[in-house]
Amino acid sequence: MNGVIAIIPARGGSKGIKNKNLQHVGGIPLVARTILACKQSRMVDDVYVSTDNSKIARVAIAYGAKVIERPSELALDATSSESVLLHALQELENQNIRPQTILFAQCTSPLTQTSDVDGILRLKVNYDSCFTVAINHSFLWRLSHDQTLTGVNHDYTVRLPRQQLPIEYVETGSLFALDATGFKQSKHRFFGKMGVYEIPADRSIDVDTPADLAIANALANFSPIQPSPETLQSIKAVIFDFDGVFTDNLVSLNEDGVESVFCSRSDGVGIKMLQDSGIQMLILSKERNLVVSARGKKLGVEVVQGCDDKKTRLMQWVKENNLELLNCAYIGNDVNDIECMEMVGLSVAPVDAHPDVEDATIWKLRSMGGRGAIREFADSVVKNRIL
Repeated sequence: MNGVIAIIPARGGSKGIKNKNLQHVGGIPLVARTILACKQSRMVDDVYVSTDNSKIARVAIAYGAKVIERPSELALDATSSESVLLHALQELENQNIRPQTILFAQCTSPLTQTSDVDGILRLKVNYDSCFTVAINHSFLWRLSHDQTLTGVNHDYTVRLPRQQLPIEYVETGSLFALDATGFKQSKHRFFGKMGVYEIPADRSIDVDTPADLAIANALANFSPIQPSPETLQSIKAVIFDFDGVFTDNLVSLNEDGVESVFCSRSDGVGIKMLQDSGIQMLILSKERNLVVSARGKKLGVEVVQGCDDKKTRLMQWVKENNLELLNCAYIGNDVNDIECMEMVGLSVAPVDAHPDVEDATIWKLRSMGGRGAIREFADSVVKNRIL
């Protein structure tokens, strides 16, 4: 009998925001933020993501979660969360995993913290089911069938201060801690003796619209969080785009039409660190420019440029070097990198990459292209190879 298993439902389809569960808040995909909040709790034994989407599965695995493949009939707009949880529990039981407590965590609540996970699980000891709430201090009104307005939680003829209104709770939807046996019997997340765990209102945002996503990003600090050590340890090769990765994506052009760019010496040190660790590397660029080959030659990195079909060339290079795509990382910054980023085990982007690559980005770096992004990547990868 396992203790606490976290289950995170994350389907691929969404109406309000395309690929919602892959959108970034504070530099981290929504699904990854929830995985990390659960994994960093010492009270959670394992984290599973239930998904029908291969891109979400890639992100989940990269951040240390396990994946439950969800059938398409359980990935519809009308599919209940309860049915997804029951399916996940059955899949776990098929693996002889029988949790005592289920932590149902939703990745549309990006500001959930590990302290919230710990708090609701401690509360769960005294209850059958618990859920997160925020205290409501609003004056609520209801329009009746005859179009008459009435106060719901207040007598409008006696205007009390907000703090003197009866205590009411708004369900945040971020976390539910459930007794596994009770949930299977009731087939509903609210059952038995119920308790509530309060989350501050400023962290109770639920992302459903582009405006919600913008607010969440405004509230969240950029989090310099990297994928799991196991993911970083698996990397045997790195493929780089050039412009926007080795450079800041700017070019200097003289009167003769000769181009020049700025590169980071720190990134050059990062390349040497990767080479010393036995990691194979390739610069794969659509542009044909002498500065690309010159930089590659100076660093001792193979260069393929003037490449219009980067995907095919990447697959060819991987085969030539007896590699597996799962053990490759690709660092890109713009739309012509998306296909390659989606093929490999670890897709990486500088912090200033074009927004269109976010769906394909597993790890967004803190540094800008041409200004330490490669060194930041190298520091993390090499450190984890030593451990």
